[in-house]
Amino acid sequence: MESTDSSNASPISIVSVREALIRMEDTIVFTLIERSKFPLNFAMYDESLKVPGFSGSMLEYFVKETEVLQAKIGRYENPEEHPFFPDGLPLPLVPPENYPQVLHPAAATINMNKTILEMYINELLPLFAGMGEDGNYASAAACDLACLQALSRRIHYGMYVAEVKYREASEEYGAAIRAEDRKALMKLLTFKEVEEMVKRRVAEKAMVFGQDVTLNMKMNVGKCKVNPSVVSRLYEDWVIPFTKIVEVDYLLCRLD
Repeated sequence: MESTDSSNASPISIVSVREALIRMEDTIVFTLIERSKFPLNFAMYDESLKVPGFSGSMLEYFVKETEVLQAKIGRYENPEEHPFFPDGLPLPLVPPENYPQVLHPAAATINMNKTILEMYINELLPLFAGMGEDGNYASAAACDLACLQALSRRIHYGMYVAEVKYREASEEYGAAIRAEDRKALMKLLTFKEVEEMVKRRVAEKAMVFGQDVTLNMKMNVGKCKVNPSVVSRLYEDWVIPFTKIVEVDYLLCRLD
């Protein structure tokens, strides 16, 4: 097996990757805050309430149909974007963008969105959305989609993290890849101190972004739109573990 050379000159660094991940934290927190304006609206996720001509819940229908439109304007030509319903998406109607080839081509085969969708509906959403129904299904579904796409982009960005780490220590990573040793790769990718720092930072962002700010710049400290502990748990239980799974899956494909 040999390393591919196609991306060696691509503009990517640990600094640029870190900055991108920090910006994604902002997006995730803000999307959770927006979704928290609506109650759970369980009917949107009840697959027994069929949409005519579609097999799935109202949310799944909303996501799939929105992705069809977004595919037409080229969203999924961006290697950082991954559809939740990739089968049968139309080709773009706009000229293609010349995205830099940073990742190994095998990255296109990695998609964790089914797992992300199940986690979001069954585990995360009940932690911060109040019980009840208000009938604002379209607005709540739009917020759900924003949350899902933000989480998907952040988790799949792990492939860029893995690419940077591979380039910085190709011999060490290469040995584990050739041995197909998932445990060794997971150990190489794990930095507990960094993970703890990220959990603290996203909780702090939830605290700051979720305040009601008045004209005299005083905030109602302690009254957050989304509990900071929920955001910290989101990263601890799902975002960080899912990202490392993506990283390992990518690295195992990194050598031909």
